[in-house]
Amino acid sequence: MNVKEILAICDHTLLAQGATAAEIKAICDDGIRFCTASVCIPPSYVKMAKEYVGERLAICTVIGFPNGYMTTAAKVAETADAVKNGADEIDMVINVGWVKDGRYDAVLKEIRAIRAACEGKILKVIIETCLLTEEEKIELTRVVSESGADFIKTSTGFAGGGATVADIELFAKHRAPHLKIKAAGGISSLEDAEAMMKAGAERLGTSRIVRIAKNLKTPEGTY
Repeated sequence: MNVKEILAICDHTLLAQGATAAEIKAICDDGIRFCTASVCIPPSYVKMAKEYVGERLAICTVIGFPNGYMTTAAKVAETADAVKNGADEIDMVINVGWVKDGRYDAVLKEIRAIRAACEGKILKVIIETCLLTEEEKIELTRVVSESGADFIKTSTGFAGGGATVADIELFAKHRAPHLKIKAAGGISSLEDAEAMMKAGAERLGTSRIVRIAKNLKTPEGTY
């Protein structure tokens, strides 16, 4: 597997609290140059970024990020605003407290409400695996499979843990055939990326693969 194949499924990500407009434009430039699947950025920058890149690059943003405990109405409004501003993909965070309370029907209902607000845009559901038991992960794989979402995603990267190969394999074992998998958090090398893909991930959330690509040398020179 070559680096271009890995970059093609990367959501090149910048979600730091202090991210600036200049930094967002810079990762958009990188996304275009390295042909990433998208750039994943804060909602407040979606409109600016979409106007900047046009149709050259998909813009992904996050909803209910990073804690997921906002009301459903707030998440739906945030989603509708992001779509209006030009977002092509939505990564939402579930309410983990509802999972701990066993309220899987509420989680399913919320995902479906956000799915409707996406107006056909790609929806990825972040379940924050580092906070869950194996039983909860399996049940959420069922819920996300039934919700109409496009992807189940491991992590925000803000909860103290990220993607693991074991979690990707667990998703792959229990998902419905249509549901894809996004690994995010802690993917810091080409070896990490390849391991996640081998386990079943079809999308990666990371900023490090582009950094690695910038330093690679090819027979023609710099990547």
